[in-house]
Amino acid sequence: MRLGVLDVGSNTVHLLVVDAHRGAHPWPTYSEKSVLRLAERITPDGTLTDDAADDLVKACSAAQHAARQHEVDELLAFATSAVRDAANSAQVLARVRDETGVDLRVLPGRDEARLTFLAVRRWFGWSAGRLLVLDIGGGSLEIAAGIDEEPDLALSMPLGAGRSARERFSADPPPEEEVEDLRALAQRHLDGVQVGEWDRATATSKTFRTLARLAGAAPSSGGIRAPRSLTRTGLHQVLGFIRRIPSASLAQMDGVSPDRAHQLLAGAVVAEETMIHLGLDRVDICPWALREGVILRRLDTLASDSGTPSGDSLAW
Repeated sequence: MRLGVLDVGSNTVHLLVVDAHRGAHPWPTYSEKSVLRLAERITPDGTLTDDAADDLVKACSAAQHAARQHEVDELLAFATSAVRDAANSAQVLARVRDETGVDLRVLPGRDEARLTFLAVRRWFGWSAGRLLVLDIGGGSLEIAAGIDEEPDLALSMPLGAGRSARERFSADPPPEEEVEDLRALAQRHLDGVQVGEWDRATATSKTFRTLARLAGAAPSSGGIRAPRSLTRTGLHQVLGFIRRIPSASLAQMDGVSPDRAHQLLAGAVVAEETMIHLGLDRVDICPWALREGVILRRLDTLASDSGTPSGDSLAW
C-alpha cells in the first residue's frame, strides 16, 4: 500500500510518501518539505503566532493535495514539540483539521522516543542486542533503550537543538558563558538518567547526521546504507571548531543544512553532554527515525487479526 507521513516538526513540515507492506522495506516515492520554524514563532505567552498558524494551514493543505496527487491510501499526520508545547495547540489543530481535512495528532515526547526506537531496531535488527538510541530534534532530546521492539526506557527532555539555541544563545556565535550555561542545563536534565547496559549505542536525527558528517562520516552521496558513526573525540573536535563560526558560514559547509545551521552548535553541546553522561565513546548513525517508526507501527496495526487499533495509543 502507499502511505503518506506528514511530520510537523519544530523546523519543518515534511511529507514523505512510501510504498510499503509488512515485512518489506518501506520505499520512498516522493518527499516535499516546507521550512516553517514553528518553534521560533512562539509568543512570550506561549502561543503560536497567527502568521505561523496561517503558514501551517497552507503547508498542510499543500501536503494533502500532494498526497492525493500521488494516490496515497492513508495519510498519517503528526506534530511534535513545537505544536505540542504551544498554549493554543488545540485551536491550531482544530483549524488545520477544519480548513484542510488533515487530522494532526500530537505525539507525546515519550511516544516519539518509542517510535524512533522501533525504527532503529528494525534497521539494525536483532543482532544489535540491547539498543541505546539518542535523538536530538528541534524541540527535544529523546533517549530510549531496550532489548525488544518496545523499549524498556523512553525519555524526552526539552533539550532540542532549536529550542536550546533560541532560549540560551543571544548572539551568533554566542559568547562562551552562554555555551557553558547550556552545557550546565543539559547536565541538570541528564542528572539521574540511567540506561543500564547496552550492546549497541546509536543516534538518529539531522543533528547527529550533520555532526557525524563534519567529523568525517560518509556524505549523503554515499547512500543510505553506508556505515556512519560519530565518536566523542570527533564530536569534541567539531564542537571546538563550530563554536566560533557564525551560522551563515556554517551553512556553506558540506553536509550542513542552511535552515538548521543556526542551531547546530546548541545541538552539538547537547550531544556531547549526553554522550559524556551516558559514557558513550561512539554512536552508530541510523538513517531511519520517527517517520519510519510511524510507518512501521501502522503496518503492524494493519497486519493484526482485526485490522483495527488494539488500544495502543500509537495505533492510527
